[in-house]
Amino acid sequence: MPLDIQVKRNLDPSRQHMITVELTGSLDTATAPELERQLRAVVDPRITDVVFDLAGLKFISSAGLRIFANVRKQLKAGGGQVAFVHMQPQIEEVFAIIKELPGMSIFRNAAEFDAYLTARQLRDREE
Repeated sequence: MPLDIQVKRNLDPSRQHMITVELTGSLDTATAPELERQLRAVVDPRITDVVFDLAGLKFISSAGLRIFANVRKQLKAGGGQVAFVHMQPQIEEVFAIIKELPGMSIFRNAAEFDAYLTARQLRDREE
């Protein structure tokens, strides 16, 4: 499934430090590089806040989670933050799993972690 990426800058002068990134489709190994490329082009020292609008995101793999973590790390170093809004239930489930894991070491590799996330998201869609 492809990923549609819409990067929106805020026109309000008091919020020019913020961008919103709307994602629709699947954020996985195949689509993550394009998101990473687009974020590199817009996340600069003037941007302190990035809001990811996930209303249209249907699937996420560890590749997508790594991008979120990298943006968060970059912004946090400059005193900024990342926020996530409008998550679908299957995406909320992935974030809940991440919060509960004591560490990623329980998975042998990224492929095993992705398989686990895929199974959980598919199960949630069927329910």
